Amino acid sequence: MYTSLFSAEVQAVFDQACRASGQTNGPFPSPADWRDHSIYFLLVDRFNNPSAPPAHAPYDDPHYDRFQGGTFRGIRQRLDYIKNLGMGAIWLSPVLKNLPFSDTSYHGYGIHDFLRAEPRFADNPNQADDELRALVDAAHQAGLYVIFDIVLNHTGNVFAYNGNTTAPYSDIPLPIQWRDAEGIPQANYSDVATITNPSADAFVWPTELQNNAYFRRQGGPDPKGPDTLGDFSALKQLMTDNPELQNYLIRAYQYVIARYDIDGFRIDTLRYLPADFALTFGNAVREFALAIGKKNFFTFGEVWDGNAENDIARFIGRNTKMGNDANSLIGVDAALDYPLFNTLKPVIKGSQAPSTVTAMYQWRKQSEQFILSSHGDATRYFVTFLDNHDVKERLRYANPNNPDRYNDQATLGLACLYALPGIPCVYYGTEQGLHGVGSDAAVREALWGIAPQFPQNGLFYTELKKLAAVRASLPALRYGRFYFRPISGDGKNFAVSALPNGVLAWSRILNDREILVIANTSTTQTVNVYAIVDMSLSRTGNQMTVCYSNKPHPEAPNPVARFGAVTVSEVDGPTGTGPINAVRVTLQAMEIQILRI
Repeated sequence: MYTSLFSAEVQAVFDQACRASGQTNGPFPSPADWRDHSIYFLLVDRFNNPSAPPAHAPYDDPHYDRFQGGTFRGIRQRLDYIKNLGMGAIWLSPVLKNLPFSDTSYHGYGIHDFLRAEPRFADNPNQADDELRALVDAAHQAGLYVIFDIVLNHTGNVFAYNGNTTAPYSDIPLPIQWRDAEGIPQANYSDVATITNPSADAFVWPTELQNNAYFRRQGGPDPKGPDTLGDFSALKQLMTDNPELQNYLIRAYQYVIARYDIDGFRIDTLRYLPADFALTFGNAVREFALAIGKKNFFTFGEVWDGNAENDIARFIGRNTKMGNDANSLIGVDAALDYPLFNTLKPVIKGSQAPSTVTAMYQWRKQSEQFILSSHGDATRYFVTFLDNHDVKERLRYANPNNPDRYNDQATLGLACLYALPGIPCVYYGTEQGLHGVGSDAAVREALWGIAPQFPQNGLFYTELKKLAAVRASLPALRYGRFYFRPISGDGKNFAVSALPNGVLAWSRILNDREILVIANTSTTQTVNVYAIVDMSLSRTGNQMTVCYSNKPHPEAPNPVARFGAVTVSEVDGPTGTGPINAVRVTLQAMEIQILRI
């Protein structure tokens, strides 16, 4: 078994990928623009197993944090299900090998071998690498790109502190005991480099990573210091500011690209990395991908904290500059849009006013002034979402007494996701109406436990499929410039809704086409509102067509009309007067409409 990044077997994989570049059976080419493709994010262990039911019942037990039995073959079996939903890419939770003695690492974020696939996800554990590659090849054949979730900040629980999994912060590295293949810390395993005949099921691999100096070994974060320095609970932090370690991690993940022919990386805990390593890694990965014919390999990262907008601005954009430093090019393409998630979801739910969303985007324009060459350009820098495996609450709320009462609230949110700037990402199970809440396990349900046949005729599956078709048919929703639209109840005073349960409206404009999106977040009230539209593109008398509504019988808007004596409170502060063009729209409670001329 090869164990080195520089073994003949690893080098052969690199050589083959380079030789096959541009050939019919060579590395799969990249998409021209990732905004053309919605992303379906799934947890491998919790998606599907064709051979057995979930290991634990009920499938959605909010307290169960062990393996349920999902497999690579289970995903292969349902690629058509994902493609028919209108998705263009699948993002897989980490698939590299975790410690076999760790029965809680079903999520995959505790990697200990960066060269191999997780055997527990394979029908034949000895063929895990081949089964993973077969999944990627099958996805490509089905018309789906594949994104791997990867980890650079830490490894699994490979060592202990004086027998303990965690330790309080220390100013200096602490003594450690590396764990054996049973997970037991060994007193004589203080230095991984001196361990003879190391087990393939313990320690860290490849051999180039077997160096104590590559691990921080200072326990958890300093309570008085930055939370990014220290172990991630039981997961052991790497010294990613070490240039040698950086080079080894880069080569390991370049190998992953070559071995599995994938199309992108989602980088876990991106903000924990030194910014220069984000630069180095992003650029090195991109250059390798270009060398084997992948011209638009996609990298996006997780930047999740209370200062996310500013922190995202430190990491994203292929050709951006951090501040005014002309030499600080950043290498990661995009970020998960946590600022939008934190703002849009409570607006959809009716607990915050639509004006909070407009304020977020105004702050984004300031925070990322060195990134955005135009407002519309931001659409390529964010992967947008409304729930995921970390946020402990799915989008859909099912009232115990009336589970379907707020279904339209969920479809309204999904329509926002598909019509706002960014690359929309849907969390697995959304299409089947999953509604877990309260813990990580609660939102990581074993999907095949509730939908073993993966039906394609339910409400949420159907609505997502419609939204994907609308987004595909309207380029403005993918690339268009973006403007919030003040609205009015009386046709005289226009402003952004400043109260909860209000109306959120915006336009996407591309060339000579304006798309108006307008959503009523009230759970009980039908509203009649006027929304401003562009005078040159949506002219007086034009009739707008409803391209999408989450209601079965939407009311068509009135023709575009001219308004003279009006007061308009603009999104960015100033107040203006007419004339304006506006369209009167009637929206049922929790209805969203996507309109075009």
